[in-house]
Amino acid sequence: MDTQALRKRAHDLDVTLWVGKGGVDTVVDECDDQLKGEELVKVKFLRSAQGGTDVESLATDLAERTNAAVVETRGNTAVLHR
Repeated sequence: MDTQALRKRAHDLDVTLWVGKGGVDTVVDECDDQLKGEELVKVKFLRSAQGGTDVESLATDLAERTNAAVVETRGNTAVLHR
């Protein structure tokens, strides 16, 4: 499926994963589990998770650890696809 179609589907998704001050390490397993059941997962990166880095970097890190791809990042939110 192409990226544009995935972005359209992601638009109406609710955030199902929040990354807080524990960072990406604390949500890798949960994200992996969600990606097994759903094609798309919307992730919200709270300000406390960012700690000097940007959402794109955090999303890329999480995607690599869960064998997923980043569909898009917008503001503090990212959409992952597998």
